Amino acid sequence: MDRTVRTVEDVLALLDGLFASGSEAGGLATGDGKDFWDRFYTDRSEPVPFFVAKPDESLAAYLDQGLIAPGRALDLGCGAGRNALFLASHGFEVDAVDLSPTAIGWAEDRAHEAGVDVSFLCGDAFAFSATELSGPYDLVVDSGCFHHLPPHRPLSYLALLDRVLAPGGHLSLTTFAAGEAGMGSELADADLYRERELQGGLAYTPQSLRWIFSDLIEVELRRMREESRESALFGVTFLWTALFRRHAASADSGDVRPVDDLA
Repeated sequence: MDRTVRTVEDVLALLDGLFASGSEAGGLATGDGKDFWDRFYTDRSEPVPFFVAKPDESLAAYLDQGLIAPGRALDLGCGAGRNALFLASHGFEVDAVDLSPTAIGWAEDRAHEAGVDVSFLCGDAFAFSATELSGPYDLVVDSGCFHHLPPHRPLSYLALLDRVLAPGGHLSLTTFAAGEAGMGSELADADLYRERELQGGLAYTPQSLRWIFSDLIEVELRRMREESRESALFGVTFLWTALFRRHAASADSGDVRPVDDLA
């Protein structure tokens, strides 16, 4: 008989195990996610929409509109590196993390071909030490990773943001949209644990995203715009795209204060 739970992390690891077998669970971390995503990225010729070497249309729009500016950036669940390469080519200093060595290998090949400098890290983003993933980052990008986390792992996600996102920094998030013409599972959290399956990824409503990220300031939340095959940008309408900003630190303390007037 084993008793393995003593800390919150022990509880999270125990819950991870419910989704481990053959699951995509954890674009950042958890269970057998690495093996799943290694298989997923093995064939580079597969007609997967986000295998294209194009950045998210929303990320390009944020830069064009001056909502974000070059600085230090972290790409969570970077996959084959399409957003990381875009940011690096526009003056950002980029760290990019993925659980899959196969995805990282592809991203490194693309970076070499494009002649851009990106620091790629392979592993569980939740487990990296403060030295390995130091921050602070002016921008954290997550395009399609958050919706592959099991319902308990936003706890770890928010803790990671709290550690690495600079005061006044931004989170650029792209995730499955619930509702008409959306994608992803709309099962209740409790049912997901009963099924022990993430159903290919979790769908979110705008209200649920605003609730989860309520400690951040919403700059924009909308459906991603559809982009044609000929476009230099990636865009599909079954995704939400959102830009959140962390409150800026006060000048004389470590406290934070609202800066909604800058939204």
